Amino acid sequence: MPSFRVTMTIGLMRPGVAPERVVPTAAAAAGELATVEASGVDVVAGQARVTIRFTAGDAHIARRIGAHVVSATSALAETRSSTLMYRTRGRWSPLG
Repeated sequence: MPSFRVTMTIGLMRPGVAPERVVPTAAAAAGELATVEASGVDVVAGQARVTIRFTAGDAHIARRIGAHVVSATSALAETRSSTLMYRTRGRWSPLG
């Protein structure tokens, strides 16, 4: 089954939301619709980036899962940008 990942740049937290809730919530959202392969947060150029990697049957399903993850994450924190990518031949490419 193909592997996809959604990466989100996170801004300010919503009032009353603890930062440590963001990654588990994003992973749980993906887990409602797919198998989650990995999840994590990195700091790149001073900004938090949450990445959720999951499997999906095709690009159409992956887009739906990615949108669901971004929506769930946006309920907790400002989501400044998001990117959906797929893995092919050992490389990550944007899903256009």
